Amino acid sequence: MSQTPRMISARVRTLGTILIVACAGLIIAGGVTFAVQYARTLVGIDVRLHSKINSLPEPSSDEDTRAYASRLVAGFLPLENEAVAGIIDGTVQALPEAGTQFDAMSDPAVVDAAVAAVAETGKTALGTVNTAEGGVRFIAAPIGTGDDPTEGLYIRIVSIDAELAPLNGSVLTYGITGIIVLAGLGAVSWFMTGRLLSPLRRLRDAAESVTFDDLRARVPENSDGEFGELSRTMNLMLERLEMSVESQQQLLDDIRHELKTPITIVRGHLEMMDVEDPSDVASTRDIGITELDRLTRLVEDIDLLSSAQDDQFSMRPIDVGLLTERVSELITAIPGHPFSIAQLARGVLIGDADRLTQAWLQLADNAAKYTPAGTPIEIGSELDATEVRLWVRDHGAGIPASARRRIFRRFDRAEAHRTVGGSGLGLAIVEAIAHAHSGTCEVTDTEGGGATFTIHIPVGDHPDTLIPTPVRAGDVVLQREATT
Repeated sequence: MSQTPRMISARVRTLGTILIVACAGLIIAGGVTFAVQYARTLVGIDVRLHSKINSLPEPSSDEDTRAYASRLVAGFLPLENEAVAGIIDGTVQALPEAGTQFDAMSDPAVVDAAVAAVAETGKTALGTVNTAEGGVRFIAAPIGTGDDPTEGLYIRIVSIDAELAPLNGSVLTYGITGIIVLAGLGAVSWFMTGRLLSPLRRLRDAAESVTFDDLRARVPENSDGEFGELSRTMNLMLERLEMSVESQQQLLDDIRHELKTPITIVRGHLEMMDVEDPSDVASTRDIGITELDRLTRLVEDIDLLSSAQDDQFSMRPIDVGLLTERVSELITAIPGHPFSIAQLARGVLIGDADRLTQAWLQLADNAAKYTPAGTPIEIGSELDATEVRLWVRDHGAGIPASARRRIFRRFDRAEAHRTVGGSGLGLAIVEAIAHAHSGTCEVTDTEGGGATFTIHIPVGDHPDTLIPTPVRAGDVVLQREATT
């Protein structure tokens, strides 16, 4: 059975990247520095060798090549990394009187290289040769005198390794320092990446602890910058998710409760029905159809509420005055009450005309259901610099202050009107439409008795001119006609 390869943590990958980049930078910087200093060291050796050649004295008129070579090297003091010699006919025949400490001069490769370099150019020549003592830089100059047929060379050599010893020491020190710096950088980076990535770990822990049954987990918002913003965004998402799940759970609980009643009624009548009695069968049939119609209206209202909460809206500029007049025409189909426009606003709002009409008609239908027949009902619209108010005013018994928030919950009504038919979703639909327009719906007392329901819609940016939106909504009126 194959195992899933273990993922490398972001902390390790970040630290590895930092160390690789830092190491590459140190190597490049050290390499460039070494190359520059190496070239400078070689140039310094060549300058010093040329200066020694340029300072050699001229031979005397009566001096032969051998004597001249001996005089040139006689006064040289022995050094650990430098030596001179006189070469006659390809062999070393003149050495300093004080001897030599740099044994590379005795290496035949040095003499052969010097003789070959001068023979090729016929003048002073520089060169480099490897010996048992290490790399050697030499300069060789011809020193033949007068008519002396003896071939003579003056050669001076310098140990390259000895000249580079301080540079090599610096490179070693640089390497040790670089290792210490990388170790320190690694420790600091490990600590800092742990601090920087800790919000992600808390985010992961919160995400792992979230379940459908428990959405209360939150990410601590104790970070600044992008991670702090990420934590706040994550918490807002969890809050919205929790509210959505709670809303859906509450809806399911409410639907389960509402479905029990018609199912129980139909089942009870079917069990008690006398199949031999035609009148009892007809009565039971009528009751069953009535309860099925009630279930149908419940499902339709649930679908309507769901579409309102899912933001299925078409936002565009709306003429408030035309919207008010249109709603006034539609509510005349609701029987039992005289309707009138008490106030008409002129202006523009941004919204879904169909949905707002639907919510406004629902308020008018609700007022007609809960007020005595024949009492007047007024509608109106108001507009100021901050919001548009669409209201319905009745003159019935009013809504108790204790029930004004509860009536907007799904399947809930004021206690005084539990006998009124309907699904109990009307005001919940109105509030969902208002919230989708960034607004609210509230109920207040009507002067002289009754209730006034008002939809508040904030005024946003809108064009000065608009094309009126055609209104197709008549859902509330048609629903009321279907129930009568």
